[in-house]
Amino acid sequence: MKLAGAPISWGVCEVPGWGHQLEPERVLSEMRALGLTATELGPDGFLTPALIERHGMRDVGAFVPVVLHEPGHDPLPALRAAYPGRLVLAAATGRDGYDARPVLDAEGWATLLGNLDRVHAELGPRACLHPHVGTMVETREEVARVLGGSSIPLCLDTGHLLIGGTDPAELVRSDPGRIAHVHLKDVDAPLAQLVARGELTYTQAVREGVYRPLGQGDVDVAGIVRGLDGSGYQGWYVMEQDVVLSGPQDEPVENVRQSLAYLDGVLRVG
Repeated sequence: MKLAGAPISWGVCEVPGWGHQLEPERVLSEMRALGLTATELGPDGFLTPALIERHGMRDVGAFVPVVLHEPGHDPLPALRAAYPGRLVLAAATGRDGYDARPVLDAEGWATLLGNLDRVHAELGPRACLHPHVGTMVETREEVARVLGGSSIPLCLDTGHLLIGGTDPAELVRSDPGRIAHVHLKDVDAPLAQLVARGELTYTQAVREGVYRPLGQGDVDVAGIVRGLDGSGYQGWYVMEQDVVLSGPQDEPVENVRQSLAYLDGVLRVG
């Protein structure tokens, strides 16, 4: 099982005003102390290849919000110049943050799906789409529309899918061949339902702990891991328990430690 870390598990996020941002040295040192040897890059410019290599690690992907739905806007030039490895794309709204989003009309959907196919045709399997709360592909219906109307593979983010109404375990069973990358999260379902009903913003829910260490929430993490293994999935599992930090005294590393211990137990049993 290829396990990687992610700076968002240490509260490092591209959203302005998200919370206290830890220094790259601390994030990578704590990842390495947990035994992780790979990481996603986090926000643009947060981690450099030289710094990652100095910690004896490798990079396995970059989360890239990109506007895909606006007629007349071509996303490919920016993606051609982006990180040369795995591109984990989010269908960005064009606004900061993930607390509100517009509703797409027929032209917007046609543009989005067409751009996804153009991206896949040019960049191939190194680009995948990450259904994500607060983007243009969030809900169960929107995920199904992407699966039925485009060829691009997906990043299976077990938390964002559940909050948006998609059962990630069912997606593993029904479309395992479309899964190219995995973000492992566990979720407090009652808090997730408040987000789905509009009673909490996404940011508020993260602050209140909607993401839990693996095995401590309502996602069937063990079933998903076993299902992916049975389908022949050979890609990375990225540990992501998004948090908002109040200051340097916070210890987000403990969440990741608990998640790794849980996964170790799943692998021993399964």
